[in-house]
Amino acid sequence: MTLAHELGHGVHQVLAANQGELLSSTPLTLAETASVFGEMLTFRKLLAATKTKKERKVLLAGKVEDMINTVVRQIAFYDFECKLHAARAEGEMTPAQINQIWMSVQGESLGPIFEFMDGYETFWSYIPHFVHSPFYVYAYAFGDGLVNALYAVYEEGDPEFQSKYFDMLSAGGSKHHKELLAPFGLDASDPAFWDKGLNVISGMIDELEAMED
Repeated sequence: MTLAHELGHGVHQVLAANQGELLSSTPLTLAETASVFGEMLTFRKLLAATKTKKERKVLLAGKVEDMINTVVRQIAFYDFECKLHAARAEGEMTPAQINQIWMSVQGESLGPIFEFMDGYETFWSYIPHFVHSPFYVYAYAFGDGLVNALYAVYEEGDPEFQSKYFDMLSAGGSKHHKELLAPFGLDASDPAFWDKGLNVISGMIDELEAMED
């Protein structure tokens, strides 16, 4: 999956290269589109090749966990960044204060059922995005929802899906995501768009539950 993910980034940049140095870089809203779509295509290929119920169940469980973690975890990361930068704007902060914000956000995100191990309060420091690419993390959650919605359109059998998809990737950063999603009949400002993506996850969860003995 990691290889499929990173190859997706490569394909995206190769296709967008004709936009030139200033416009080839993708906006955050679409930065994880090709990578996550590549994961989904690879996952579906592997899922179709399973020979036993156990194999299918393991793949589905792993994918569902990954998708939920991406959405829930990355939104929590983004929330942490927002609160951290807002607090920093008020003055200098100590490591203990940063740790407190981190633990507060994690508690809100994961709920009371989790017991955090000693040392988890500094876990924020291992995430390089917070330093090198501030506020990038929401792109993972946005991208996951976007790709799920895109894949739902793909599964509906739009005969022009491939050409539309390549056009979207080739645009790089030259167009707003609203304009790029329009050919697919998608609008990220419409709650139904996110419902379409969440329904993909829901469908996998339903299949998993149906497989329980």
